[in-house]
Amino acid sequence: MKTGFIGAGKVGFSLGRLFAENGIPLTGYYSRQRESAEEAANFTGTHAYSDLCELVQDSDAIFLTVPDRTITSVYLELRSFSLSGKQICHCSGALSAREAFPGLAETGALGLSIHPLFPVSSRYDSYRELADAFFCLEGKKQAVSAWKPLLERCGCTVQTISAEGKPLYHAACATASNLVCALVQQSIDQLTRCGFDEQSALRALTPLIRSNTARLLEVGPCEALTGPVERNDCETVKKHLACIPEGRERALYTAATRNLIELAVRRHPDEDYGALRELTEEGHK
Repeated sequence: MKTGFIGAGKVGFSLGRLFAENGIPLTGYYSRQRESAEEAANFTGTHAYSDLCELVQDSDAIFLTVPDRTITSVYLELRSFSLSGKQICHCSGALSAREAFPGLAETGALGLSIHPLFPVSSRYDSYRELADAFFCLEGKKQAVSAWKPLLERCGCTVQTISAEGKPLYHAACATASNLVCALVQQSIDQLTRCGFDEQSALRALTPLIRSNTARLLEVGPCEALTGPVERNDCETVKKHLACIPEGRERALYTAATRNLIELAVRRHPDEDYGALRELTEEGHK
């Protein structure tokens, strides 16, 4: 099975190099920027196509490694070519194959999505770490079954999910990555009100965040939990609520704290956290 790429950005570069180094046959790249296709082809030892139809004809699997907002429009361009028997794949974490490729069954092609649970940040370096990432597969069973062993050959861990589970999967990814940024920024803002500047606040938080993250990844969030919630320390939480202004800042603190209480209960099932629950409910009003 020969694989071609439409789009020569960071994901296309990285997946192409990962596949090439693990013996997965590639045809090459097509991009509206000819220079990008040539650069990706040189990086992966493949061919730069100037004709989209030619890449489609030469490829058994076609990866649309383009921005999420353009996946469907690029796919609709492909419908003017013969797609029967081919696999059409996108790498969006948010879209299912069914959403991205409307009417694909009519073409005789199979659709799937392959999403690396990894922040692909570099065209030339990210492929080195992709083998350590989880890859989430979703789509037609035949296509998913074909790609699962290929990705495992690359050293990747593979998880399959349903189309219905894709939005929740993406929300989970955003929670563990994007939403953390909101918590850290709130902490920085609070330190600046204590006299820090933003740069020194982030520098002060760095060892705390690194140590906590390492512990969390080692033992899981329940066992890694420390601080006033884990100690059932209502007085300290009261002081926190008293100095945090009402509105979004307090709402974020109380919402996160209520979730921490549930972790604390799991860790200390014989402890009564009722007063702390009441306190955070009041603090949210």
